[in-house]
Amino acid sequence: MRALVLCLFGLVTASSDIALAQMKLPSKAAPGATETRYFTSIDGLMDGNADVVLKETRQGKSVTAAVLDVCYPAEKGSDRKDRFVANLAVNGQNLTGTTQSISDKLPVTVKLLRKATGDTFEFRGQISVGQTVTEVTSSDNSDLSEKEFLDNQTTDDGITPQPKDFTEVSPESVGVRVKLEGALDFLKGLKGEAVEVGLASLTVSCDALRAGEQTINLTVDPDRAAALIAKAKSTPGVVAAGWTTGAIEMDRAIRFPATEWRDGDKVNRDKIATAISGVLARTLAAKASASSWNANTGKLKLSFKRPSQVFPALGLTENVEMSALVSSDKPGASDRLMLWISSPVITTTDEGAGPKLNVTEESSGDEEGGEPKNDNGSVDALAREFKGQRWDADKSVWK
Repeated sequence: MRALVLCLFGLVTASSDIALAQMKLPSKAAPGATETRYFTSIDGLMDGNADVVLKETRQGKSVTAAVLDVCYPAEKGSDRKDRFVANLAVNGQNLTGTTQSISDKLPVTVKLLRKATGDTFEFRGQISVGQTVTEVTSSDNSDLSEKEFLDNQTTDDGITPQPKDFTEVSPESVGVRVKLEGALDFLKGLKGEAVEVGLASLTVSCDALRAGEQTINLTVDPDRAAALIAKAKSTPGVVAAGWTTGAIEMDRAIRFPATEWRDGDKVNRDKIATAISGVLARTLAAKASASSWNANTGKLKLSFKRPSQVFPALGLTENVEMSALVSSDKPGASDRLMLWISSPVITTTDEGAGPKLNVTEESSGDEEGGEPKNDNGSVDALAREFKGQRWDADKSVWK
């Protein structure tokens, strides 16, 4: 099965699920009562590359029905998932069933022996998908009550259809939750549009397969975000659409009066770019070299150059790049704008005449775990230039 299930049968879920599944959880049900229990971690199943839910209906200690739901990589090393759901017949300690995988339509056979071992359970047997047969040997498996299982299934895609402002969601970041059967048509409808689609959001996760819904992340010019959301909501298959988290970090944002920076109802981007570039040239002690607005995202990219202070006699040049985003401070009409500025990204090159010295950046403060590059008080300087306010994180208000 295209190298599928050598990585297939070894169940690991999110770490929170694992921790809960390994706790000793005594049953609260009265003796002989019917209850539903779940396994969300079966050690050794699919080499740790799959996600499993085994649902059991019990009458006292006896299992009367079981459903095995397994989601796994469709091919070894692939992000694409396949899934099967098998209703298992119960005959004493034996759980057996056949089904077909949902995406690739491969035949599936399940033969498991389930044995209680004190407070945990052991599973042994075989699971075959297509031509691949995997031996299952898994011990020390703990179960969850239905309430505990459902509490762990709650997810928040962060979509906010009507935010009061852009302090908790970003003006350029849009999330669209769409039914799986409608996702392709929705995405095809974005072709040719001035919008960027998050590649990672195109991967259909196991959670999405089980929910039957996928969340697509989009980046769009803030001036067009509301129209894009309205259009998405009217598209067949779309369940929800709204703003979500994105580039905006409130500690690098300012809010300021809009009047001076608008022509009619439009932001005067040339004027704003000139003002931002002037402020940053001073704070960074650099010369502005380029600026451009991204037609898809509405972001302003700014570039600066300055002499490198590393071995000055070599005459190396530091290239400083920063991004900015300007929008209304909330959806709809407002008399205030919000400006966000990124931390600087700095690279060093030899731009002198003649042969060049090839310089390698061994590490960067913008890498994960690194400290952001010093912007020499650029955000405060921009707040003064635009007569704006900074965000007070402690009080959650503009100050």
